[in-house]
Amino acid sequence: MITHSFSIKRYFSLLFVLLFLFSGAQKKFTIVLDAGHGGSDIGTNRRYEDLGTVREKDITLSIVLKLGRMLEKNKDYKVIYTRKIDEFPSLTERTTLANRSKADLFLSVHVNASPSSSTSTQGTETFVQGPNQNKKNLEVAKAENDVIYLDEKDREMFASYDPRSPESLIALKIQQSKYLESSLLIGSLVEENFAGRDKRNSRGIKQADLHVLRMNAMPSVLIETGFVNNYAEARYLASDRGQTDIAESIYDAILKYKDRMDRNGGIQAKPAEPVKPVEKELKNDFRILLMSSPVKYASGDPALKGLNYVLPIKENGLYKYYYSVTNLASVRDNNLKTARDAGFRNATAISFIPNQKLGVGYYTIEVANTDQKLSSNSFMLNTLKDVTRVKENGKFLYTYGKFASLEDAVKAQKVLDDKGIKNTVIQKNYR
Repeated sequence: MITHSFSIKRYFSLLFVLLFLFSGAQKKFTIVLDAGHGGSDIGTNRRYEDLGTVREKDITLSIVLKLGRMLEKNKDYKVIYTRKIDEFPSLTERTTLANRSKADLFLSVHVNASPSSSTSTQGTETFVQGPNQNKKNLEVAKAENDVIYLDEKDREMFASYDPRSPESLIALKIQQSKYLESSLLIGSLVEENFAGRDKRNSRGIKQADLHVLRMNAMPSVLIETGFVNNYAEARYLASDRGQTDIAESIYDAILKYKDRMDRNGGIQAKPAEPVKPVEKELKNDFRILLMSSPVKYASGDPALKGLNYVLPIKENGLYKYYYSVTNLASVRDNNLKTARDAGFRNATAISFIPNQKLGVGYYTIEVANTDQKLSSNSFMLNTLKDVTRVKENGKFLYTYGKFASLEDAVKAQKVLDDKGIKNTVIQKNYR
């Protein structure tokens, strides 16, 4: 009888241990992946002739699904999606799902854009919850929070909230401040991978009062993966390779984050780097002068060594080739490094005063440089009415328009390009 009692006790003790171990083994690190926008809310977008319309909602969903598949192969992780198809969950539904799931981490993936139709601005940035400190973060917060009004449930919950009001945004509270340190950690790991693994320009970690961060009871970050109105980044974001690179970098950051948290017993560790202040814009624009040559090279010529966004400006009979344009020192330095790495060892940064009008002379656009006169029924002459022809050194030069500033000439050049008149060159005239 005593032996039987002992066996029963031993049985239940063993069962308890097994249940404990089993439950511990089944406890997984839960991640909520949020593909920004969706459905009727396409997010930021731009149309390009060769890429078509590049839409934020498509890019974010593709990246999130790739990232989710990577995580689902790892038994330590449980993945919850706010959406897996082209639909629009309200902001309330996204955060409610995350909170009810008692998730360990919330990642929201987005695509960035500046107000202009195109930009030289490039790079990634990751947002964590925090007070609004500057105008740029305020604009990001307004843009992301504005989708509150796309859903009836959100209209009811946020009836008194005006995303266009700076006062409303400044008044937002950090409801889950205890998660800020962990959010900074995962954000820093993500940005480190974008810069180190993918060789992209990291704009750092920033704080902004975004609803999907403010309402989450867990470490949360919003990742801006690049600028859709920067052609090079739009092409990268729309490509399978670009989306895979981004997903892999985020995946690696998650692994490092979980390892760091496990090693610290769940104690929130210090971020790898502090929150970077927003970079101040310079007064002048900077272009990278690659070379000067008497030879005119068309876009894509091997002499340009694969660089895009090269602007040739003809001056005193020489073609000067300028790469990219920016008013941020970090981007300027990165562009200079890119040019030198491409093989332009003597490349240098040249300062341009924005919208500066020439005191003497004007800009025009060289639309053709030919050995023979163009036919009167040529496409170019039939398309453009304000074309001047001169003969220099045995060549017939056709120029279009007169412009007071370089920016005006660049805009006109873009119009010509849209009309099908390609490989034109801006020319600086001193008379």
